[in-house]
This record gives sequence, structure tokens and C-alpha cells, in this order.
Amino acid sequence: MPTLPDLRLRTFAAYEAAYARAATDPNAFWAEVAEAFTWRKKWDTVLAGDFAAGHTTWFAGAELNLTENALDRHLATQPDKLAIIWEPNDPAAPGRTFTYQELHAEVCRAAAGLRALGVRKGDRVCLYLPMIPELAIAVLACARLGAVHSVVFAGFSATAIADRIQDAGVAWVITADGMRRGPKALPVKPTVDEALAHCPTVRAVVVVRHTAQETEMTAGRDHWWSDLQPTGLHEFTDLEAEPMGAEDPLFILYTSGSTGKPKGVVHTQAGYMVWAAYTFQNVFQVEPDDVHFCTADIGWVTGHTYGLYGPLVSGATTVLFEGIPTYPDAGRFWQIIERHAVSIFYTAPTAIRSLMTAPSELVRAHPMPSLRVIGSVGEPINEEAWHWYEQEVGHGRCPVVDTWWQTETGGTLISALAGVTPSRPAHAGLPLPGVQPVLLTPEGVEIQGNDVEGYLALRAPWPGILRTTWGNHERCFHTYFAPYPGYYFTGDGARRDENGLYRIIGRVDDVLNVSGHRFGTAEIENALNEHPEVAESAVVGFPHELKGQGIYAYIILRAGLPDDPAAHARLTLEITATVVRLIGPIARPDKVQLVPGLPKTRSGKIMRRILRKVAEGEHEHIGDVTTLLDPAVVAEIIAGRR
Repeated sequence: MPTLPDLRLRTFAAYEAAYARAATDPNAFWAEVAEAFTWRKKWDTVLAGDFAAGHTTWFAGAELNLTENALDRHLATQPDKLAIIWEPNDPAAPGRTFTYQELHAEVCRAAAGLRALGVRKGDRVCLYLPMIPELAIAVLACARLGAVHSVVFAGFSATAIADRIQDAGVAWVITADGMRRGPKALPVKPTVDEALAHCPTVRAVVVVRHTAQETEMTAGRDHWWSDLQPTGLHEFTDLEAEPMGAEDPLFILYTSGSTGKPKGVVHTQAGYMVWAAYTFQNVFQVEPDDVHFCTADIGWVTGHTYGLYGPLVSGATTVLFEGIPTYPDAGRFWQIIERHAVSIFYTAPTAIRSLMTAPSELVRAHPMPSLRVIGSVGEPINEEAWHWYEQEVGHGRCPVVDTWWQTETGGTLISALAGVTPSRPAHAGLPLPGVQPVLLTPEGVEIQGNDVEGYLALRAPWPGILRTTWGNHERCFHTYFAPYPGYYFTGDGARRDENGLYRIIGRVDDVLNVSGHRFGTAEIENALNEHPEVAESAVVGFPHELKGQGIYAYIILRAGLPDDPAAHARLTLEITATVVRLIGPIARPDKVQLVPGLPKTRSGKIMRRILRKVAEGEHEHIGDVTTLLDPAVVAEIIAGRR
């Protein structure tokens, strides 16, 4: 099988031609792109379905297995090329590398072990693992078997894991004994054990021995990863991949919404694969010898698309990093880039802003001559961080791609193509071919022209669009397609500048974007309300210099405000700890304010606009409060602002 042909658009004229063709004749355009991939059976139709109802199909009737495109096809032409470079948490510890031949063999062995355990096509497998090679191998092994993988970030709580396992009907879990994060070795398996006390659907747990921590194993249910790996190398290294329909689910990834518990976003086989590879090659303008370092954990969609699937389907080399950017010091990223001759670096604005505060010598000590393209992802990047990144990391020679996309979109929708299309600080740029963004008024009217601002929506499907939310398409429809009929609603506000470049300006719904991770306000409020002394809560976002957006929680206590400062401090810590226990440390509120009441209308609706103004320190511009049930409560909240 040949390696994947070059999908890049090399000039702005080529981009304009591709964009026009994808808009006017998407069937012909995407059929031509799809010819580059390996198929068991070609498609009957390229694009079909009812976009307005949230029902879209791509390449229907086709059969394939994504791992044959990510692994098998490269064996004939570049078996000895590095597929994965794993950088451990401790820079002094030995790393691991896998050529395409070696990775193929490991994936086949893991798939054989999982199949022997009973995993079959369509089964759901939850992966709760640190950023170790076994996470990537397990993801690919599931895909090879046709099992639906659901990766849960190894920082979520037992309750959060249990919610996801229950929602997806997971029968198998893959985890590790522990994880290393900075100077700490943390347990992982006990969190899974706690979650599984509430998950009767789970039949077996597979445990990777990573930190050699003492680990309790449940007889009959728990198995060591190493015990499942067949030892007969030749017998299992050619395990045949399961033929999959183009619209069969590939993975479920949970993301927060404005109401209720996280929803399981479903991505399918063919459209996601095509979009991941097409956007990876074009946004980063990937060259054959590039080494790509995406710092995102595979527990997030960025790690799925640009840490794993996009690079491997494209035959590139990808770096997976176990640790954090500040251990043993804030020069760790730059050390990794030099050590592995990284040419494409892709990280979050939160990390960039954090590293800006470190001594400049830590970055300037590393010229990083291999770097060719640098990118940001997860949240809007501010201009100060953009310029620091471009000058201090890119040394003024590397184009910056400020990518905008979501878990639901599968891959980048709006971004500069590195060195090809226009770029402007803090602006995502132009849409990729196949992406048709519009700006809407709150009433749903399209805003024409440039130098305008509105709600960002999409008026046509692209191959990577989510297909549904697991087990509940009605929720998918009402979240993304019902707010503005005929459009996919992103939940973000945006500005289109005088040249047509898009700048994302933040969420317009009840979703917070904290360090690139989305949390529904209702999700955090539900956790806060679990504390026995909390009567009611309201959560809003506020500007945070590192995270982009912080979490501000207003709390009404059942017994009223405490007079004792010690009791006040104790309750604040306990309430915060409740969120950490039920969701995880990444959802920890940055500020907790105990209040006598909340600003509500006479119908009982909380006026979050007022709470956001207070949290932002803009209480002098709150506006009219006379329609509130108790206007006086606003002054009390302002007086007690944290």
C-alpha cells in the first residue's frame, strides 16, 4: 500500500480554488481527497443526510479500518520510520520510540489480547491512562477491533469516570497502576476501583504496570496488561483489522454542555479520518521529515486528532509527552524540542501564558533551529501571548497557526495555513475548505460584510462533524442545530475583520472555557450543590491571566452566612473540595464567594449577566436592577466580592 499522497494546498491561489470547489461541489471535492486513502470498499454516496436535523453521513456504503491507514499502509514504504517518540515525565528517565513496524506489531498484540478477553466490534472500552505509549497503543487496538474507545482524561474523579462508563454502557476498562506528574507519583487504579463500585456493566479491567505502585487487583475481573500480550510475535503481528462501515462509531469523547451532565460526542470512521489527515497536513503544511509535538493529552480531542490519528494517517512522526511544561523547570518544552528536533510545535495559550512568566533565559537558552511551524489550540490567544510566542519561541521565522475548533468538529475549522494564507495576531484566520462560517444576530439573521461581530455558526457540514451524542440524538439536535435552524451553532462569538479573518471572542452560552477545557456551569453547580451545607449556587466565568477564563462560584448556605472567619474559610475549602471530588482538580473554582442571595427576576431566573459583571470587577456598569425580586442583594454581593 502506498503512503498517503500529499494533500497540501501550497499557495493562496490553490487555497482559494479548493475553497470555492468544496463549497460549490462538495461531493466531487471530497471524493477526490478521499481517493488518497485505503478503502476495503468505496462509497456509494459522498455526502447525504439532513444537516438541519443533525443527521449527516459521509462516504456512506464504504468499508475501511482506520488502522490500516494509520499503520499498515506505511509498512511497505517506511516501516523503519519513527511513528511515536515518547518523552517521559522525568527528563533523566529513558524514553521509548516506536517505528511504524514496531507500532503495528504492538497494536496487533494488544488487539489480540483484548479480543481474547472478549472485546468485539461495537463494544465500548473506557481508557483511563496517563500519557504513556500504552494509551496510544490501546486506542489503536480498539480501532483495529472495531471497538468504540472512550478516553477519559486521567485527572477526572471517580464520579466523573462512573458517569461516562454508565452513559456509554462500557464493559471493559483499561487503566494503569499509577502516573507520574512533575515530582509526584500518583495512584490511578484506586480511582477506577471507586468508580466501578457503581458500574455493573464492566466485565473486566486491564491494568498497565507503569509506576510499580502496590495495586489491589480484583480476582476474576482485573488483568495485568502484560499478561494479555501474546508472546508469540509472528502469530499476532498481522492480526487482521475488522472491516468497518464508514458511519460506524470510532470513538466517544465526553464534553461539557450548558446543562446537565457531559455529553458523549460520537465521531465515526471515514469522515473523521479524512478530516483529521486533511487538516493536519494543510494547517501545519507537513513535510515528510517533520517531527510533530502536540502537547495535548490524548484524553482531549486535540490529542486524538493532532497527537495521534492525524499524524499517523499522514505517515508523520509524533511526540507524546507524559509530564508537565514546568518540571523540572519551565524550559522543559524547549528541551524536548531540541532533543527530538521537533519541527512543528502545538500547544495551548494557557501554557504559553504560563511560560511567559518564567525567566526568559529558559527559552532563550534553546535556539530550536529545527522549529518550522508553531501553533495554539483550545481557547482564544491574546495578542501579548501571540507576539511572545512568535518572537521568543518561533524566533520570528516560524508562522503561527492559531487554530479554532471543538470536540464536536473533529478537527480545525478556522486557521491560517502555515505560510500560505493570511495571519494576524490573535485571529484564527480564514476557514478551511469545506467550512462555511457565518455570523448571526441573536435572532438568527446572517450579518453580511466585514468588520462585524456576531454569533459564530456553520451553514454546511464538513467530514469531521459529530454524528450524534451517544444514546441521545435529541440532545445533539437541541444543543447544536435547534438554536438556529439550518445552522450548526458553535456557542462562540466571533468577529470578522476588514479582510475577512475571524477572531474568536469567547462563549456566548453557559459554558466556560478554562485552559481550553469546557465545563458547563450547570455541571459545576450540580457538584457544588452536593455539599450538605449548600442551598444553591451559581457559577460564571471571569478573565484569568493564565487560564483565559476562571471559575467564579457564588454560594448560598442553608444556615446563612457564618460570622466566624474560620468557619467561612473551612466552608470555602470544603465546597471547593466537593467539586474536585465529583469532577476533578481541573474544575476547581478559582474563587468562591458566600452570598446572602442571588440576583433573580420575579420569575426566579438568575441574572448571570449581573454575576459576571461582579466577577469581572465591572460592578459600576451592571445596569438596571429594578426588575429583580430583591435589588438590594446586588449591593451585598458587590460588597463581599472576592
